[in-house]
Amino acid sequence: MLHYTSFYIALAFVFLTGCAASRRQAHLASGQHDHKFTFQTGEKASQKYLLYLPESYGKSKKKWPLMLFLHGAGERGDNLELVKKHGPPQIAETKTDFPFILISPQCPKGKRWTNEKQLEFLSQLLDDLLPKLHVDRSRIYLTGLSMGGYGTWALAIKRPHTFAAIAPICGGGDPAQVCKIKQVPVWVFHGGKDRTVPIQNSREMVDALRACGGNVKFTIYPQAYHNSWTETYNNPELYSWFLRHHLTRGK
Repeated sequence: MLHYTSFYIALAFVFLTGCAASRRQAHLASGQHDHKFTFQTGEKASQKYLLYLPESYGKSKKKWPLMLFLHGAGERGDNLELVKKHGPPQIAETKTDFPFILISPQCPKGKRWTNEKQLEFLSQLLDDLLPKLHVDRSRIYLTGLSMGGYGTWALAIKRPHTFAAIAPICGGGDPAQVCKIKQVPVWVFHGGKDRTVPIQNSREMVDALRACGGNVKFTIYPQAYHNSWTETYNNPELYSWFLRHHLTRGK
């Protein structure tokens, strides 16, 4: 009886070890895949995110630049397909040589990236994934659109020494706090006719950043309404601009 018990224990161990290995392999598979992260803010909570790894990821010891993308209000919920509608995760669905590790989390319905709990989720997600991935920590980038543009400003201010460059699109934030990231290169985008998020929201952030000597570019699309992200994310120069910047101090 003991012999069979030992056999079944060994068999279970092999099965569980195999499952764990499969999960690790799935986690590190190239392409874009669904994941869930459990974080702690007084109580445990879980949220979904997409992780994209380039096709040649893992074939060498190369360290990769990482991009964190924050979607807009229309992509909130519990369905990661929504997150693929715009921007980098849309591109990563078909472009196997997108030259970044890409993390695209999903904000729950009714929440905003600028909520303290969501900012903490984003921060803990980064801290969890960075040691597990082949990341060049001098090249971590942040971008987002609309609600995600607000989140981009807010998370950069929360973590002023994490990102080598940021690109908020049709967002806004707190001008009184923006000098905390005066050392971070920033490229801001907004539609001149935006009726959803007034261009003044971006202009106030840009003006405040320039006033304290910040490194900021501001692109206005004179004829664009709220959708200023399609042209922005379809422009190869945005990605070249990101890759030209390296973090030179701090984490």
